[in-house]
Amino acid sequence: MRFKSRKDWLFSIALLGSILFLSGFSIFGVLFGWIEKTDYWILIPFTAITAFLLWIYFGTTYELRNRELIYRSGPLRGRIKMDQIREIVKGKTSYVGLKPATAGGGLIVKYGKYDEIYISPDSNESFINEILKINPEIVISE
Repeated sequence: MRFKSRKDWLFSIALLGSILFLSGFSIFGVLFGWIEKTDYWILIPFTAITAFLLWIYFGTTYELRNRELIYRSGPLRGRIKMDQIREIVKGKTSYVGLKPATAGGGLIVKYGKYDEIYISPDSNESFINEILKINPEIVISE
């Protein structure tokens, strides 16, 4: 089963604001001559950064398949085996560590001995219900 990442307003404003700024600077720079023809190379990193931010915004997903949690957020990808997951903390936000997420108030998935990852599926409850169908031994805490 596949879950999209929930997007909160703060993340959306920060990311889309950055994209609008970079795009606006590029477009107005070319139209009004702020960027000389010899300096058009500067548009390459602006375009790359914009594409990267859009990839994260629209490409963050989580999938439960083959007894694994598969996460994708732009270039950040990984797999966690269901039998390694020991606890899921719901409704919290992690400010350090691995965060393939686009919203606060998601889930902290603790796996292995000391590893954890923060994710923000579109529905915490339905994600937890699906993961418990696969591994009912996972501890759910708040």
